[in-house]
Amino acid sequence: MTLDSNPIKVLLVDDEELVRYSLKIIAKSEASIEIIGEASNGEEAICQAQLLQPDVVLMDISMPLMNGITATGEICRLSPQTKVLILTTHDNDSFLIQAMQQGAVGFLLKNTPPEDFVQIIQATHKGYMQLGPSLREKLCQQLKPNSSQKKQEVSKGITPREQEVVQLVAEGASNREIAQILQIQEKTVKNHVSNILRRVGLRDRTQLAIWANTLREETSDTSSA
Repeated sequence: MTLDSNPIKVLLVDDEELVRYSLKIIAKSEASIEIIGEASNGEEAICQAQLLQPDVVLMDISMPLMNGITATGEICRLSPQTKVLILTTHDNDSFLIQAMQQGAVGFLLKNTPPEDFVQIIQATHKGYMQLGPSLREKLCQQLKPNSSQKKQEVSKGITPREQEVVQLVAEGASNREIAQILQIQEKTVKNHVSNILRRVGLRDRTQLAIWANTLREETSDTSSA
């Protein structure tokens, strides 16, 4: 996927004004990122996301009126092209898994150094998932089939076209982007994704992306052994 020269449009969602202020200061020093809006609760976040159509949403979890998990699910449903990155103070929160299941593509620690903050936003925009070791392990444990051998056996039944779709899903591409890249109908992409999820026994695109990445790593480890 290629990106244009326009700055990455970011929506900040956090009930702490100091957090939003600090992130805006960091973003102002980087031309590739533009803060286009703010919200202090989940309800505001959904409205702002629909109005502003950001590329990336930085979403806090614990907020009044509506929490970040519920808001993430609504934003991902209403604006599937928008990528939601969870703002958190630590990477082993069980709520992060719930947020991932709602469509979030990873998390950003609030104490992340400024230079890393910029890189994570850029990587998220490109479609890379942002997972820490502990969260990655928890999510991988939920995937079925859970053994390397079973994963590889199941993957053999995936057609070449489906493998292309899986790879693009793992890179964070939306159905529309996949359709454009592979020059097929968006409806066809949806059918491929549904068939693949059913075949490998997974629930959603997030699990499929993690499954594909872990399978690739395990296959690489096996071939290099």
